[in-house]
Amino acid sequence: MTQRWEIPNFLETRNGRLHIDRVDAVELARAHGTPLFVYSEQRIRHNIQRLQRVGDHIGCALKLCYAAKAMSTMGILTAVKDADCDIEVNSGGELWKALNAGFTGDQIIFNGTSKQVWEIELAINSAIYAVQVDSLYELSLIEEIAERLGKTANVSLRLVPEIEANTHSGLQTALLTSKFGMMPDEAFTAFTQYKDSRHLALLGVHLHIGSQIPEGSPYTEALMSMFKCLLRIRDESGIELQHINLGGGFPVNYLRDDAMAESIPAEQEEMFAADFEPADAIRTAWAKVQEFADENNAGELLRNITLLLEPGRSIIADTSVCLTAVRNAKQRPTNGREGAIDHWLLTDAGFNLLLSMETYKWYYHLISAARSGEPHETPYKLAGPLCDGGDVYFDIEGEGRLPDHRLLPQDVNPGEILALLNCGAYSLAQASQYNARFLPPVVLIKSDGTPTLIRRRDNFEDLITNDI
Repeated sequence: MTQRWEIPNFLETRNGRLHIDRVDAVELARAHGTPLFVYSEQRIRHNIQRLQRVGDHIGCALKLCYAAKAMSTMGILTAVKDADCDIEVNSGGELWKALNAGFTGDQIIFNGTSKQVWEIELAINSAIYAVQVDSLYELSLIEEIAERLGKTANVSLRLVPEIEANTHSGLQTALLTSKFGMMPDEAFTAFTQYKDSRHLALLGVHLHIGSQIPEGSPYTEALMSMFKCLLRIRDESGIELQHINLGGGFPVNYLRDDAMAESIPAEQEEMFAADFEPADAIRTAWAKVQEFADENNAGELLRNITLLLEPGRSIIADTSVCLTAVRNAKQRPTNGREGAIDHWLLTDAGFNLLLSMETYKWYYHLISAARSGEPHETPYKLAGPLCDGGDVYFDIEGEGRLPDHRLLPQDVNPGEILALLNCGAYSLAQASQYNARFLPPVVLIKSDGTPTLIRRRDNFEDLITNDI
């Protein structure tokens, strides 16, 4: 019987065990140890092609830029580049990695609120497609650096148009309360002030409405807002901008298997179960904006732009599984239920690898990789290995934002391999060596089905390599 979490030809049960691109997950864990992240190149390509279909529904060019912050191991960046996708970086380090992965300057856009001089210099010297400018101060700094270098910096201005999306508060990025971007009126002043600069190429406007957006309608509001900005900028400064950057935020369905959905608050459930086609959302948005442009004799302006998207989660999240082993088991009375017993399983994957599970109470569906074909009906309390009481797979604060128990087969014991699904985004990218724990290896299953180690496990020397 097919399980609800299964994805044909990607995540499947074969011979009773989890297989990833037809490779036995338990055998991978035996070969490389746990915890272990396993990524699928085939799934990365699938997700990029899905997003590239946006280009079939708009009347201008499309530039798709993978948000490297979601996962920037070099093997993953190479797989993204080989799938004909450009890249968005958020630091000088990510910019350096992108260049070393083979991305050219015109394939790179650079976000960030607190860019240092050396980062801006690297961006200008690399002739990147655009530096997304976060403030009027930063714009003046970029001009100053470009003048000193004797070069011209390609820039676009990041705006905060006050667009709310029904997602986690920490993932809202287009509100006045967020730390990102500048007010639209500031941007309009900047375009007029800097239009004749010899060291700034003012190319576009940018916004990002958030992450894991549960419905498509905010994209219509965002695109309309940005196009109206283009019109005003043209009318007030005479500049016809070359691109609009709508950011990313397209969701991943973390509740494909909804067995635990009733244990998650309704608002959280809506966010985790979000599932719409990016092409549908942008097609609707484009139709509305096209109508507005035609009514205002600005159809040519709209057709001449390039539309930029910078998805991260929707490219990489569901391409990976975190394999973890049960290292300890115990029983204790259930709090508040006389006579009831909780069965605890302690794994080797904690919030040092899955930080969002603690900071955002993020839900990752858990199955037994060793017995994925068996009924998952027995409740267990799950926790990680860290010396921290908050290193648990439930809401330690008692607010019910995560299920109190996870459902697995009967009689799970130490040594059994479990799998956390949809772990590709903001997991290893945010990982730490807390408790002097080794960062895990990463295996990429190539498009031809070959499992390839693209990151080795840390060793003792890695724990002290930067100590003096």
